[in-house]
Amino acid sequence: MSAAPLLVPSSNPVSARRSPVWNALRARWGADAFFRLGVILVAGLLLAALLAPWLAPRDPLHGELANDYLAKPGGHFLLGADAQGRDILSRVLYGARLSLLVGLVSQAVAVSLGVTLGLLAGYYRGAVDLVVMRLADITLAFPSLLLLIAIAAAIRPSLPLIFIVIGAVGWAGMARLVRAQALALANSDYVVAARALGAGGRRIMVRHLLPNVRTVVIVSATLGIAGAIMAEAALSFVGLGAQPPTPSWGAMVAEGRDLLRVAPWVSVAPGIAVGIAVLGFNLVGDGLRESLDPASRVIRSRRDVTATKS
Repeated sequence: MSAAPLLVPSSNPVSARRSPVWNALRARWGADAFFRLGVILVAGLLLAALLAPWLAPRDPLHGELANDYLAKPGGHFLLGADAQGRDILSRVLYGARLSLLVGLVSQAVAVSLGVTLGLLAGYYRGAVDLVVMRLADITLAFPSLLLLIAIAAAIRPSLPLIFIVIGAVGWAGMARLVRAQALALANSDYVVAARALGAGGRRIMVRHLLPNVRTVVIVSATLGIAGAIMAEAALSFVGLGAQPPTPSWGAMVAEGRDLLRVAPWVSVAPGIAVGIAVLGFNLVGDGLRESLDPASRVIRSRRDVTATKS
């Protein structure tokens, strides 16, 4: 008699754990045309940033002022040239690197601060919750753009500081979301059982609460990248972001604002690039929220039922 076959567990438990998320994203890809569009736009932005040295037809920092001053789109300059004779297409491609770097680094700062403080407030409550939430309320009380401008104007403009400032301003919204999730999970059965077995607060937050708030964090961070790109463009537009001659979409729009009647391509090209980047990340974030957030799925299904009945 042959021996019964052994049930061998999956050799990759991480992929097995993530399969529901992957299945949800695949379903969203097949059902949501806007999500597909967002993924395509973000993928194109990533490729443009990574391949900028090979895709850029000219040096983005140098141009021929005498021969290429405000050259029109077409010919040697696909998107035209600016007032310094620099190729706008090359500068837009290199500006994608800066925009993505701003979005990723600033959101890393916002996630680090927001998740840490949100978990502390939601788990310990009491005085910790009071202090963290009042700090968040103070941060959210000021318009984010005005607060960014005030902080950036108070310090010497530099890219690393701009990254940190944008992330530091955006921590409050992330902290409130994580706190709400932590409050809902703090008295769940598995947390109570872990506490009864002697697990400390840090272990419970890292091993039990953090994995269950990652969906909210992923969605919020994806949407936050779009906001960070807009914030950097706004700061660069007023001269508090990337300093010349660094290619920055916001600075490029500012350079062409006085030339809109004679050379609109100087501002239009980087402005469209900002719009495409923000649209792509917003569409991806909305798709992730509807795929991974159960509450949004319930709201959407109720809305569809109501629309069908009407």
